[in-house]
Amino acid sequence: MRKRNYLALILINMIFLLQISISATAAGILTEDAKSTAEEFQKLITEYQQYEQRFADIEVEADIAANGFEIIEGQVFPFFLNEFDEAEEENAVTFIPAMDMKYGRMAIFLADKDGNIFYKTNQLETNNACLGEMKQPTEGIAAVSFQDVNEDGLTDIILITNCKNCKGNYAGNLYKVGDVLFQKDKSFYRDWRISEKINRFSMNKSINFIVSYVRDGISTEVLYTATTLKELTDHNFHIIDEQCYWRNFEKQGKLQVVPGYIQIAGYNVFMIYLVNEQGYIVWSFQPMGDYDSLYSLKGMTGKDMDGDGMKDLVVLARYSYEDAEGKSVVESDYSIYYQRTSGFSVDKEFRKIYKSTDEDTLEGLVEKIREYWGWQKEND
Repeated sequence: MRKRNYLALILINMIFLLQISISATAAGILTEDAKSTAEEFQKLITEYQQYEQRFADIEVEADIAANGFEIIEGQVFPFFLNEFDEAEEENAVTFIPAMDMKYGRMAIFLADKDGNIFYKTNQLETNNACLGEMKQPTEGIAAVSFQDVNEDGLTDIILITNCKNCKGNYAGNLYKVGDVLFQKDKSFYRDWRISEKINRFSMNKSINFIVSYVRDGISTEVLYTATTLKELTDHNFHIIDEQCYWRNFEKQGKLQVVPGYIQIAGYNVFMIYLVNEQGYIVWSFQPMGDYDSLYSLKGMTGKDMDGDGMKDLVVLARYSYEDAEGKSVVESDYSIYYQRTSGFSVDKEFRKIYKSTDEDTLEGLVEKIREYWGWQKEND
């Protein structure tokens, strides 16, 4: 799916719709709804073709704004295509990022010293944040760096963008999308498989994080793919021993609760695992969410929260992240995982009414959660 562009996705849908329309027409039963849907698809195709034509018409720097793209002024930088160019200032090229504000899509332009665009692309991971949709949630650039990450002597471009969820349970939340443009013969290309892993395994927190993966091969992938605790520890997973314990989880049986982290580029990527007596992972939790790093684990407990007689898991921790201005912030947050017959489900209801503060303790938080579910205070 990631190899297909937006137009291809629309065309596939159009072909499917056309087949239905032809069959319906032949039967004399083409409805008004079918006609309306066909017209809507045609409108989308026209809009995309117009967008692509505006992009194609950009040949010099002055064409960018003239064709409806807004240059991100604070992120325009000169750089050199290879390390030997730095000896001669005239060899510098200009990196120009720009946004199509109507659709929230980003494009990258490279201009020579005369302002001529010699390379441009809108084939970026951030433009696939909402796969198959014309409108994207890109807000701007979080970070950009120019360095050789595949060690071929040519300068590559590392890009991290900010996106904002516009719908669903996390509407309004910012998240990052990472990407790498590899240079080859004064042109650039993306390896979509690398970009996909950077973002699927949350290695998009910083430039150093991406470099650690792409250049040095240090990855968080094992956190999501390991099947045994030994496999994790063999890949430098640090167990937080003081919060590691055994519990009988009723439907799930006797399991060891194993919290820990892998440290990459100064970030502590935090996960919790439930491990059986044979050492196999039977469940995993990602309480960090979109935070950048675990700052400290304040506590965790396994007891019944919702009154169904099965032990649930509550995690309280402090996490760090960069805000929209790039400043480091540390805040407390919690996660609740309710045990069900087939596994665990993440709490969504209690979070709607209670936001964690730095004053929260695990004991106090547990009391609030249980009160929400109708339990009386233990000292009553």
